[in-house]
Amino acid sequence: MARSRRRAFPVTVTEEYVRIRPRLVRIAYAVLGSHADAEDVVSDCWPKLMAADASSPILDVEVWAVVAVSRAALDVLRSARVRRETYVGPWLPEPLVDSVDATSDRVTLDESVRFALLVVLEALSPAERTSWVLHDLFGVPFDEVARIVGRTPTSVRQLASRARRHVANGTSRFDVPADLHADAVRAFTRAAGTGVLADLLTTLDPDVVLISDGGGAVSAARRPVTGADHVARFLLGIAAKVGDSLRLHPCRVNGRDGLTLTVGDVLVGVVSFDVSASGRVNRIDMIRSPDKLALVDAAVWRE
Repeated sequence: MARSRRRAFPVTVTEEYVRIRPRLVRIAYAVLGSHADAEDVVSDCWPKLMAADASSPILDVEVWAVVAVSRAALDVLRSARVRRETYVGPWLPEPLVDSVDATSDRVTLDESVRFALLVVLEALSPAERTSWVLHDLFGVPFDEVARIVGRTPTSVRQLASRARRHVANGTSRFDVPADLHADAVRAFTRAAGTGVLADLLTTLDPDVVLISDGGGAVSAARRPVTGADHVARFLLGIAAKVGDSLRLHPCRVNGRDGLTLTVGDVLVGVVSFDVSASGRVNRIDMIRSPDKLALVDAAVWRE
């Protein structure tokens, strides 16, 4: 497996677990789209790892833990997919929100699990998603992926291939530099602040899509809003309805510039952007579900 290494005694299982834990959380998060569930899966792995090592010393802790965490995440995903099918309106992944000047390791890790990618992965079957995430994103060999998914190596190659085509079709063909993305979000924020339709339209791609996740608990668009004019009018309508108390704050969403929305001392939204090669916003994901917003660190949006 890429990046794995055999444990060199006297390195302890605990030390190895601490070293690889961020990678395990990142794998589980990419499979599940929920950071809270990913943390739970990885935490549940710890006592199982200790019990297994006590029974028979584990030489390669990373390989053992990746297999255990991936299997558990796949099981959780299969159960979650049933719940998401009955979700009110669009279901969006749980965002990882940091301040714009955050220097933690998580910002670097989030770059490989961008929010737009997680949205695309939602359309895959659990087996396709797990196969693609493990092999293409984290470099796990197909033989290991087969053990995790419970298929043959040939089968998981086919699953990953189908997923790869879907990801290629669903994500931008251009890897937009972070500074271009940041410039586009700043331009959008300035234009939104004017409240002028023409200003906002200059920042949006003609084919922009807006998805809003309210979880059935707050007002949100039940279907995607498409086209620059419709999206701009939808956003300005929200601003007019809320009034002058609405505030937009810069933040990072999965490592890229985004916004938090507050009304008074209440967080009412997190916004993730995707930007085209022309420097215009071509996708807006607005998380308004109270359950998901409750997981955002208050220090980020109360700054």
